[in-house]
Amino acid sequence: MAKTVLKNILQILIILIFNNFLAQKTPEKLPKNAVNDTISKKDTIVVKKEALDDILRTKADDQRRDIPKKMTFLNKNAQVKYQDMQIDADYISIDDNKNLIYARGKQDSLGKIIEPVITTQAGKKYETNEFSYNTKTKQAIAFNARTEESEGVIIAQKTKKYNDSVFAMRKADYTTDDYFIKKKDTAADYFMRAYNIKLIKTKNKSQIVTGPIQMFIEQVPTPLYLPFAILPFSAKRAAGILIPSFGEREDVGFFLNGIGYYQPIGEHFDLKVLADIYTKGSWNLRPQVNYQKKYRYSGNFTADIGTMVRGIKGLDDYTKNSTYRINWTHSQDSKANPFLTFSASVDIVSTKFYNNPLNNNYIFNQNVLNTQQNSTVTLTKRFLKLPMTITGTASYSQNFATGLADLRLPQMNVAINQFYLFKSRTGIRQGLLENITVNTGFNLTNFVNTQENELFKKEMWDKMQTGLKNNIALATNTTVAKYFTFSLSANIDNALTTKTLNRYYDPIKNVTVDEINKNFTGYSTFSTSASLQTTLYGMMKFKKGSAVEAVRHMMTPSIGFTYSPDFSSPNFGYYRNYYNATGALTPYSIFEKGIIGSPSSGMVGALGFNIGNNIEMKVKSKSDSTGVKKIKIFESLNLAGSYNFAAKDHPWSVFSINGQSSFFNNKLTVNTSLSLEPYKIDFSSGQDTGVRTEQFGHFSVQGFNVQLSYPLSSEIFGEKTDYAKKYSSKGEVRNENYYFDDDHYAHFDQAWTLNVSANYAYSKGLSRLANKIASIGLDGSIKLTPYWNVNGSTHYDIVTKQLAYTRIGFSRDQRSFTINFNWVPFGQYKVYDFFIGIKANILSDALKYKDRSFTQPNAPF
Repeated sequence: MAKTVLKNILQILIILIFNNFLAQKTPEKLPKNAVNDTISKKDTIVVKKEALDDILRTKADDQRRDIPKKMTFLNKNAQVKYQDMQIDADYISIDDNKNLIYARGKQDSLGKIIEPVITTQAGKKYETNEFSYNTKTKQAIAFNARTEESEGVIIAQKTKKYNDSVFAMRKADYTTDDYFIKKKDTAADYFMRAYNIKLIKTKNKSQIVTGPIQMFIEQVPTPLYLPFAILPFSAKRAAGILIPSFGEREDVGFFLNGIGYYQPIGEHFDLKVLADIYTKGSWNLRPQVNYQKKYRYSGNFTADIGTMVRGIKGLDDYTKNSTYRINWTHSQDSKANPFLTFSASVDIVSTKFYNNPLNNNYIFNQNVLNTQQNSTVTLTKRFLKLPMTITGTASYSQNFATGLADLRLPQMNVAINQFYLFKSRTGIRQGLLENITVNTGFNLTNFVNTQENELFKKEMWDKMQTGLKNNIALATNTTVAKYFTFSLSANIDNALTTKTLNRYYDPIKNVTVDEINKNFTGYSTFSTSASLQTTLYGMMKFKKGSAVEAVRHMMTPSIGFTYSPDFSSPNFGYYRNYYNATGALTPYSIFEKGIIGSPSSGMVGALGFNIGNNIEMKVKSKSDSTGVKKIKIFESLNLAGSYNFAAKDHPWSVFSINGQSSFFNNKLTVNTSLSLEPYKIDFSSGQDTGVRTEQFGHFSVQGFNVQLSYPLSSEIFGEKTDYAKKYSSKGEVRNENYYFDDDHYAHFDQAWTLNVSANYAYSKGLSRLANKIASIGLDGSIKLTPYWNVNGSTHYDIVTKQLAYTRIGFSRDQRSFTINFNWVPFGQYKVYDFFIGIKANILSDALKYKDRSFTQPNAPF
């Protein structure tokens, strides 16, 4: 035993001595000046770099380590944490030799993945069936990876991660279907499929770049292809190509509409340039600029510049017209500068622009029916200490029927704030003197009515008129005998102009000649009025137990007297006389046809009256908590007229009656007006236009108008059903808006609206024959299902017995995209429009299909 122990000790000593001998090396010769105890570089210990940059943390219900193969296996609820990445899966293997982590989702008995691998990195979650990650190269490969970006999700058959910024995907589907993203449905209602996709991610944004990409709807491939696609995912704006719609129009051929480019410009501007191209030669260019500065201003500029070509060149039906439209809107934030504000609403079009609409939106929104276009630019200056406001305006108005345009450039108004002429002695204004108010101001206008082709040319400047007007209005009121309000007012008008009229009859040409003289002249006029007004109340009560409890009548009668002198008197010099074709001496105003208007002719000493009425009644009502309901018989019923004491003939004016009321819980609105001629109209001469005689009391209807409007809806004819309480079962996925009864029948809120309007107008005046206008209009919509909506509008002319403008449309909610169809079957323009568009903001302008058809006015539809 002792011999064996001694033998073992001797072996250990031999090994230690041998190892020490091997560890010794021959020392190198040191330099002469070197210190003997200097440590040689050969003695420095070099630590080999670890394969991992961080600790690899693992956990699982079942862990196994294969030391010879340097493999770790994790089963059930497996998890690996490494740096900023966490992997959760049903199975994970770690290969130390290859620096590789492999994860697989949970499988069913047939090997199908039923729970995915969830990888979280930098706060971003990814779902895959299988996942491999190289800890050394930081590259990864995933199969059937699900990646959510912005409003959409990408599912790729194979994804390779080169680094944290670049991902390459093969056979990938992209969709914005919210139901699929939230996993309410296992299949997307649409997706875009590309066989090669690159996802590029940076700190602030990311984007997808694809090769050829195809649209699938309900798993069915469509012929909608894009040669490539670039989808930016960023809160910031990004430049890109705008995909056009396409279709065919009978008059202009096949087309591409809206092909263009979007480009943000700085923080406050963006630019969109669109083009419309037609195979028969028509084209249209539509630049659009939007701008906004927060708390300062916002606006946009758009233009339509193009050429409409119809027919075949060389034939009689060939036409070629250039058209343009320029639109600019600008609004200033009220907080930006309360003392200086600027706004603009400019809309200028060529005369025949709406007769040659290259954009069918002008047909659907009825712009083609426009007969006039107005533009205004306004600059307003207010002062902190001065009681005045200065407003500068430039306006332009086009009349497409006459081809004339009205231009006011510039127009300036200076308004002095209302002030009291006398101070109050007691602090409470009493009497006529203390209540006298003064309103005054100046208005400078430069005006011209000219042809469109004369704008800013010598012909236009020759027609330009300049006028300056000043108005001073004094008013006061006081209470008389407690119940009457007495008012006094006076108006003074002063006007200056640069042009006057000289009229004479030319016997050689047998015409009346109007000469415009360029000279500086003006006029002053004044008028005064006094009025007395009160309010009377009357109540009629019925017997107790009656259905009608009471009727209340409120009357507001007023009388007023107005006086103004005869400014056509020769003493004023505002009117002159000329001999007409019959030799009769005819007066005219030298300011006639001028911008400042003409002074009134003839003395006015008129006593006017107005009687306002309001009639309501109280009726019993079980639906009202008080048991009584008010019904308005007439919200207003007014009668007005006047008698001119100074008139030599026809002292009575035309009597006017107008009223307004509403019925059926204020649903049915009725507005009406009536004009009565108190004098007899004589047609004995056989002319179509009659003559007013002096025979008073022959009241005849000269004008009558009535307008009715009644909005109908599903809520009026039935109570709103609480489906959640009435039916216990609710649908899933696409049927989530349906409720099901015990017999499995679906129920939903089938809302509908229908607005019925009617208009009748009768105008006669002094004509023998009256002019009548009568029409009925319908405008409504109905939800056939929670996803189908039908809408339309039509107008029927009772006089001509023809349908006027009619539009029919429907829309379909396809979950993540919408389908719209609009059709105008009658009228000058017959057109249909078909549109499919993605709801998601990122694809709203990129993925859409639009097909439009337009037929010529005389062509069969």
